[in-house]
Amino acid sequence: MSVNSTVLDFFSQCVNAIHEGKLVHRESRLDKEFHFQNWVRARFEEAGFNYEVGGRNSYPDFRMVHFAEGYEVKGLAYPGREVSYDSNSQVPSGNHNGRTIFYIFGRYPAIPDGDTYPVLDLVICHGDFLNADHDYVHKNKSIKGFGSYGDIMIRDRKMYVALTPFGLVSGVAHTQTLILPEDFPVTVGFQQIGILIRKEADNLIIGYHFDLRHNTLIPETAPNPFAGKEHVFHAWRLQDASVEPVMMRDNISDGKIDDGKQG
Repeated sequence: MSVNSTVLDFFSQCVNAIHEGKLVHRESRLDKEFHFQNWVRARFEEAGFNYEVGGRNSYPDFRMVHFAEGYEVKGLAYPGREVSYDSNSQVPSGNHNGRTIFYIFGRYPAIPDGDTYPVLDLVICHGDFLNADHDYVHKNKSIKGFGSYGDIMIRDRKMYVALTPFGLVSGVAHTQTLILPEDFPVTVGFQQIGILIRKEADNLIIGYHFDLRHNTLIPETAPNPFAGKEHVFHAWRLQDASVEPVMMRDNISDGKIDDGKQG
């Protein structure tokens, strides 16, 4: 195990489990969220990592005990929605409360023929690949006085829709890929199969106004002081894995996102 991080060993554990045919187990057909998370939990236990699990809607899903790291898990049914995902607990980031955050994206069959099924492909990425801002703090706010009698409260409960690695890059389908910042130390046993560059947007959304009379949402923007700054990441696989290159997609621009309804 690396003295500084769990991610290399954990990624290797996941890859080995997929190759050994260790399946996702669905407790019931009503289980639409935790079956893949339970598969991930089993890999932590196999690797011998000590971890803590938060409550529902807490962030991240798994917090390492002896390392300042956390893992957020996103299971994606395939075929289905895979370009983006919803988050109602935290905007993606590579740092939260002093922990480095990694995201685990796994695709599994959308219509399995039973309650056990394989992980089709896997991407583990550093949270900065999804969003490099570490300063924003997620908070839900509320106002009182709405309605004809003035006694209704409106809650501003934010929902974030972020791109997944399957929407950002090509070459990650049907294999296992690890995406890390360019200066992240990677040990022997890995092969680099891509250089990925994300460029900061010209403008940042710093607020928004919702007109209750017309149901319009108007963003407030400000120039990004780091506009054009490039964040460089390297894509990795185990040494004996596929050498198919991983590249940024040309048809998706940084800073722009769909409405989350594709698939």
